[in-house]
Amino acid sequence: METLNYRFEQGSRRLAERAQLVGVVSSGNLEVLIEPAALDGACAIEIKTAAVGFGAIWQAVMRDFQQRWQLADVSISINDMGATPAVVSLRLDQAVETMLGGGA
Repeated sequence: METLNYRFEQGSRRLAERAQLVGVVSSGNLEVLIEPAALDGACAIEIKTAAVGFGAIWQAVMRDFQQRWQLADVSISINDMGATPAVVSLRLDQAVETMLGGGA
């Protein structure tokens, strides 16, 4: 297992005052817990992954996600069992959209 941490400063979009869990941890999938947090406008992401050595890819996916959503005062925890970058992006978008009231 590998743990990766990313922090993006100066976001502009705050989410609902409740946590949201999407996805499941199983072979080739992941779960995302997204929740409000007092982070001085930042978005903090912690990833626990079974796929060791893919930090550069995770960083690119997280950077792209934050550029799309510009989250502020949000903490995201990801438990990964080998999901592809497309599945990671899908689950992250699903979590944000759920918090914004766009469904599950």
